[in-house]
Amino acid sequence: MNVTAKFLGGSGVVTGSKYLIDLGDFEFLVDCGLFQGPKALRERNWDKFPMPVADLEAIVLTHAHLDHIGYLPKLVKQGFNGPIYCTEATAELAKILLLDSGKLQEEEAEYARKKGYSRHENPQPLYTMEDAEAVFPLFVPKPFESPFEIHPSVTVTYFHAGHILGASIVKVVIKGELQTKKLVFSGDLGRYHDPILYPPTRIPKADILWIESTYGDRKAPTEKPEAELARAIRDTFDRGGLVIIPAFAVGRTQLLMYHLFQLMEKGKIPKVPIFVDSPMAIDATKLYLDFHSDHRLTAMLEEDQHPFKHSHLRYFQKQEQSMSLNEYRGNAIIISASGMATGGRVLHHLYHHLPNEKNGIIMVGYQAEETRGRRILDGEPTVRIYGYDIPVKAKVYQIEGLSAHADQEELMDWAEGFCDKPKMTFVVHGEKESAEALAFKLKEELGWNTVIPQYLESFVLFEGI
Repeated sequence: MNVTAKFLGGSGVVTGSKYLIDLGDFEFLVDCGLFQGPKALRERNWDKFPMPVADLEAIVLTHAHLDHIGYLPKLVKQGFNGPIYCTEATAELAKILLLDSGKLQEEEAEYARKKGYSRHENPQPLYTMEDAEAVFPLFVPKPFESPFEIHPSVTVTYFHAGHILGASIVKVVIKGELQTKKLVFSGDLGRYHDPILYPPTRIPKADILWIESTYGDRKAPTEKPEAELARAIRDTFDRGGLVIIPAFAVGRTQLLMYHLFQLMEKGKIPKVPIFVDSPMAIDATKLYLDFHSDHRLTAMLEEDQHPFKHSHLRYFQKQEQSMSLNEYRGNAIIISASGMATGGRVLHHLYHHLPNEKNGIIMVGYQAEETRGRRILDGEPTVRIYGYDIPVKAKVYQIEGLSAHADQEELMDWAEGFCDKPKMTFVVHGEKESAEALAFKLKEELGWNTVIPQYLESFVLFEGI
């Protein structure tokens, strides 16, 4: 048996993760993500899929973020109808995220049609909510640390990765006639000291390793992020402003809620209304309560002593509630998706509140190149929202320590958990500088054979096993 790998995304960039594993008589994908960020990348989502969809027999997901699952509706629309394996929490989160993605794409196409700012005469969404729903019957949820077969020669096991609820490191064991080989996919690794999620599991052996490199070229700030967050909030409140935090609905929003609750309890910020203005974030938060064994918050008990239930929280599901915040004046915190300001309700908050120099915009996560979030962070004087150039006069803060991604030290720490060095390590899911920095460090310090694959590049992993 020969085994090959082809990189259909997540190579040389942070988004679009798709890794095709071909055993000759069985082809499966690990992850099926959407390309995000620069236009040239986003346009790949519209390209013809780079293999016959009929040949693809299964998909194994690491976690539910759109850059790992967001292409699924498009693939199913093209004819894929095989099993999609994932952890139990990932299956539920994926339903929320995919429905929201379909809705946003429908709305964006409709808005572009109405306003006439698309170069297409009749702009169409990449996929619809109905297309997203067509994916759901294909999910096959599996528990952590319980091996399962996806083919007579292929066994998969999920291990905790941190990062977001349900996120996994994937171990794939391939049994050939002569040898057994292990592939390990890091997925996106979380922080070792995340207050909510378990740390990434150490895996002792991999013949071939895929390791993410989102923050492969940097270390998280040594100062605790809560202190920076408190300072930015107090600073904004001292100006009489409103705090707006664009945050990913899954993971980042819940981490923020945890920290804000702790800061209020310790008296480091005033007890003000916290508006969680994202239906998706609200639905995701409920899943944290459902899948309590997947995280550390089980010990949080009484109603008003739980970071997701206390009396200062205001969950805004309805559009009318969200719109009422356009005229809000006074001390308050709005947490709204999307985290990179590429769509969602946060756009109308930015539209209304960016021009006011009293307000504070707090960026708490990775901002991909050419996204609105990156433009705001880079200090551009205006950003385009709903076809208008909106002046950026609000004060912009960046807090990197709240990232859900392991930094360079944590990535190296996880890598050092392997007893033997992998035969080959693919450094993926990172921009050029990040991937190169991590690849160099793994090679220099651990003596590993590292490769930064290119888009659509193929590799023979094993011959005649």
